[in-house]
Amino acid sequence: MFEYNCLEVFNQTVLEQFIKMKNVVLIGFMGVGKGSVAREVIKHSNYIAIDTDDLIESMENRKIKNIFAQEGEEYFRSLEKSVAQWLEKSVKNTLISTGGGFYKQKNLKKIGIIVLLDSPFDAIMKRIKEHPNAEKKLKKRPLLSNLEEARKLYEARRPDYLKIADVVIDVTNKSALESAKELLKKVKKYA
Repeated sequence: MFEYNCLEVFNQTVLEQFIKMKNVVLIGFMGVGKGSVAREVIKHSNYIAIDTDDLIESMENRKIKNIFAQEGEEYFRSLEKSVAQWLEKSVKNTLISTGGGFYKQKNLKKIGIIVLLDSPFDAIMKRIKEHPNAEKKLKKRPLLSNLEEARKLYEARRPDYLKIADVVIDVTNKSALESAKELLKKVKKYA
């Protein structure tokens, strides 16, 4: 009888913690490490994780670079809008990694706590180039094919990222684990 009551109390506590959790939406420039940080967060928390770019690739049954090449950026952004609407209505208690332009979705604040992973452009590019799969990472990001244009895009987006973010994590020179721990600490106050 005692064991059952302890287990029941434990399960109720875990359930209450889970119910209190809100979605956490990771934004930031492409290549800043949203996926890497997300993987560390789920290892050290009760969150599950999804990636909006992965959802879009599944919906379309093709890679994002092919969507851009075949349909263009406007079509891709319409897919992001559909995903954003679905996230708002259907997804709870989840860590959501987003593509670099997803922050423009009008309902973003309704989806969850917005966490900006921030780093200078040159540090992001250095991080990508030093990654073991650097060539693959660059190929899957069509907007990084022209570094001068990518820098302009970064400079145009960064003020908007800062404006919409509830929490900002500077990931420069930090491991994904360090960034994840800081994120979990900072989002706790929103739970």
